[in-house]
Amino acid sequence: MNGLRRNDAEAVDKAGTHETPLVAIVILTWNGKELLQKFLPFVMASSYANMRVIVVDNASDDETIAFLKQSFPEIEILTNPCNEGFAKGYNTALKQIQSDYYVLLNNDVEVTAGWIEPIIDLMESDILIAVCQPKILSYNKRDYFEYAGASGGWLDAFGYPFARGRIFDVIEEDKGQYDDAQPCFWASGAAMFVRAQVYHKVGGLDEYFFAHQEEIDFCWRSQRAGFKVYVQPESVVYHVGGSTLAKGNSMKTYLNFRNNLIMLVKNLPSSVLIQTVIIRFLLDAIAAWKALLNGDARFFIAIFKAHISFLGWLFSNQKKVSFSILHLEKPKGWFASSVVWKHFIQRKNLFSEIVKYK
Repeated sequence: MNGLRRNDAEAVDKAGTHETPLVAIVILTWNGKELLQKFLPFVMASSYANMRVIVVDNASDDETIAFLKQSFPEIEILTNPCNEGFAKGYNTALKQIQSDYYVLLNNDVEVTAGWIEPIIDLMESDILIAVCQPKILSYNKRDYFEYAGASGGWLDAFGYPFARGRIFDVIEEDKGQYDDAQPCFWASGAAMFVRAQVYHKVGGLDEYFFAHQEEIDFCWRSQRAGFKVYVQPESVVYHVGGSTLAKGNSMKTYLNFRNNLIMLVKNLPSSVLIQTVIIRFLLDAIAAWKALLNGDARFFIAIFKAHISFLGWLFSNQKKVSFSILHLEKPKGWFASSVVWKHFIQRKNLFSEIVKYK
């Protein structure tokens, strides 16, 4: 947290300081030449007047660097010494980049010409909005939301993430039902706008996570520090998804379950932490055994490994884990019940059926 609180907002550049704030679009990639070739032209066609485009290469062994230098000489290139994953890869790069705002943008995202302006206008209107995402639609089914963020991420009482437009694997068609700019719990790392000073003061992404759930943890810490997380659906992008680790990949399952538990320990108040983690273990175990009975042994093993790794992290970091968590108010986008119960037991498939937020 580095001592950052709501009262320290004066330390962050005040809205309107720059007539046109500098926006650094930072694309982390690993062996992503084909994706960059496909999607970089859309980024370069963005209409925003004051932007930098920076590709951060996570030690690719394909021809990414040569391709960029030949095809996009105007793009800045940073190279990491090894594949540092999503979290450390971005932390390493962003320490070297001066800007008013960062955009953490996946290399498999198609942006639209005016995607930057609505978000910057919103963030400039309120100094406490530290993180914001666009509406994220599916690249392959363009009338539907995309899994990673949809129209703003939420979190339930047991740490399960969902979104306006996506409940577990149920993806809604975009009919304009979530087109209002709203506070949310987390913004998708596929296209996440962040105030640069807040990013560093809050501590950046947790490098232990490597990949998956790190943006949720970051947004939670940002809210704990007194800042706001928003979605601005006037901005639209299209995300392919699963380009690095496909859905169902054992490593992806492992990282999601392990990192989610770590995130709960880091951010929940001590009054509810133990009971929440116990319930999560039980719910995870049910999911694991269900998968095993359905013949998916890899899913079962991935969750088992995630729990063992989490316990190892917990015991090795117990002296570093602070349970005196500052809670200025209930986080926005927090669902104080169980989305598992609502979806799997009560058979509610739409966000609007589960959360009554208006």
